[in-house]
Amino acid sequence: MKQDLDLTPERPGVYLFRNRAGVVIYVGKAISLRNRLRSYFQAKGQPEKTQRLVTEAARFEYLVTDSEVEALVLECNLIKEYRPKFNINLKDDKSYPYLRVTAEQFPRVMVTRRLVRDGSRYFGPYPEVGAVKETMGFLRKLFPFRSCPGQDLAPRSRPCLNAQIRQCLGPCAGRASSEDYQEMIENLVQFLEGKTRDMEKNLAARMDEASRAMDFERAARLRNQLASLRTFREQQRVTQASGSDEDVLAVGARLDEVCVLILRVRGGKLVAEENYFLSEAEELQPGEILASFIKQYYHAGREIPPALLVSSPLPESDLLAEWLTRLRGRKAAIRTPSRGAGCKLLQMAVDNAHLYAERRYQQALRTREKGRTLVFELQQALGLAKPPRCLECMDISHFAGQDTVGSLVRFTDGRPDTGGYRRYKLHNVIPGDDYAALQEVTRRRIARAEKDSLPDLLVIDGGRGQLNAVQEVLGETGGAGMAVASLAKEEEQVFLPGRLKPLDLPRNNAGLHLLQQARDEAHRFAHAYQEKLRREKAGATVLAEVPGIGKKRQRALLKQFGSVTRLRSASLEELAAVPGMNRKAAAALYDFLHGSGASTGS
Repeated sequence: MKQDLDLTPERPGVYLFRNRAGVVIYVGKAISLRNRLRSYFQAKGQPEKTQRLVTEAARFEYLVTDSEVEALVLECNLIKEYRPKFNINLKDDKSYPYLRVTAEQFPRVMVTRRLVRDGSRYFGPYPEVGAVKETMGFLRKLFPFRSCPGQDLAPRSRPCLNAQIRQCLGPCAGRASSEDYQEMIENLVQFLEGKTRDMEKNLAARMDEASRAMDFERAARLRNQLASLRTFREQQRVTQASGSDEDVLAVGARLDEVCVLILRVRGGKLVAEENYFLSEAEELQPGEILASFIKQYYHAGREIPPALLVSSPLPESDLLAEWLTRLRGRKAAIRTPSRGAGCKLLQMAVDNAHLYAERRYQQALRTREKGRTLVFELQQALGLAKPPRCLECMDISHFAGQDTVGSLVRFTDGRPDTGGYRRYKLHNVIPGDDYAALQEVTRRRIARAEKDSLPDLLVIDGGRGQLNAVQEVLGETGGAGMAVASLAKEEEQVFLPGRLKPLDLPRNNAGLHLLQQARDEAHRFAHAYQEKLRREKAGATVLAEVPGIGKKRQRALLKQFGSVTRLRSASLEELAAVPGMNRKAAAALYDFLHGSGASTGS
């Protein structure tokens, strides 16, 4: 790679490192690609993480841009696309629910976990589903927005039940103009933004106006809204902040557990707290961690406030502020206050971030100790030469002999290691032939041993026949020296190579418990994949009836939404945003799903 450095331009851009298998393992940006890439090959003083990266990398690629801001945008896109192992990543990858106010003539309010840039406004995230349901219920009592599906309202001669019980303004029956409905939605948005005092003044003025006009029914409705709003405001937790909208971000760490904590302040009120744990971050400074986190977090489409308060100065603060301003469409600032209410909020965030990191470290420590005990017990029970710190388990699943799939799950130090989970769609197997299916999975696993080293112990769900089938493949492919065992379901007997009788371990044996846990997880993972394929097949059958929706679009739609049921609840904008779709195809699909042609759900 060094010989290519002189050919690298001194321009802004993004660079990618790939390993020998061609997998992207790191994405970075630079104001000068040549200088930045050259820094990786310095002889001394490199951090351990950089040394590991350079050792594993086989080649690099780059894309030049016109500015560093463009490079930052491209970097965010590529990290989201490839999720490289050496970039900082969210360990939890939480999918919190949001409240979405749609961008329509008569907007709807709904709960979603997907953020789509279609003009809708999103509020959240809410750390608990219960909290968002409670908020949604309160909103329905306070604001009579429509809950009917679809972007376009079909005119009705009579209002729906919700309008009759005064839980909807009834725009479909002409009971509310677009202006009146939008005014109600703007009040709802003010409420979600925490601007309840302005809203109270507005409601009080409108109530007085309705009273003077002798519209007592409308005045009573506004009075009830005002009373509910005041009750809600009194229950909120209020901080001593300045009254502005801001996100407070702080880093806390305990060895390899790194936590970023966010306090969301709206209208001076602390309305939510979130915490995220990061991987590949323990060697970095707090400012570097926050900069990387901000790019991942806000690039996903989350609400960007006017100001971010950060616990440590960022190495590229001005650049990130410019990027956030572009995303937001209005100015966004990044500050590290040294006194005042903002400083107090930051200190609270830092304290809590450290507490989260400490708690997670202690939990992980206990889990690791328990996992290592299980591994040692399993080594003793099976008479293995070394502890099976890396254990992999295979299983096969089919439906009445059809749609056969395989799964492989990995346990490291006695704990599930989802990074090593693999699933296999099997095409060349006679239906119902589990032996042949296991042999195909084994061949495919051995074939990638160069880029994914073999486990200390391979476990098969099954008995002596399944074990022999796998051993036959291991002998053919150079894996004969690997430790292997099978676990039969009914009697929980363990079969080992070269041993005539099965091993009957006590039911309370810790090593047996680890085998059972791995076997059950492999079964769950295989069954879930087989069910997913069946749903996709059913969904593809339905979608095949839609003009303009070919196999490629069917796959993209089902990958995005998972089922026809979820497709039916999507808006036209969400359908059009799926890769490979366009407005015309999305409109045809939307009409099909909401017309007489889509009676089948999956």
